[in-house]
Amino acid sequence: MDAARLVDHYLQLCEDRDLDRAGRLLAPGALIVFPGGRRFATLPELASASRGTYRWVRKHRDRYLVGAAADGVSVTSLGRLYGQWPDGEPFDGIRYADVFVLRDGLIVEQHVYNDLAIAVASRDPSR
Repeated sequence: MDAARLVDHYLQLCEDRDLDRAGRLLAPGALIVFPGGRRFATLPELASASRGTYRWVRKHRDRYLVGAAADGVSVTSLGRLYGQWPDGEPFDGIRYADVFVLRDGLIVEQHVYNDLAIAVASRDPSR
């Protein structure tokens, strides 16, 4: 499976909350870093930390950029988040960039950047 397809498959499995299968695409000790420098050791830990932020979230995966990394292949997924806030109101169009490093057909790093915190703050001006 080529690098962009592997990342797309991983993201789909994460969206579907098939975390066991998604986790099989991660190398042992993979580095997962979310906005604010939050690091996660496992996908279930990541999913648990996201509870309360939204009911559900998915990605319009608009494009992939693939290149060489010093020790593997780099894949960047660019697009927009959509989903539902905890109060049931839908959201769409929140920018994201996920940067992955793959080595030997597995994800060794995932760095997530998005404007979700800005969207949350704009819903509650007291923040």
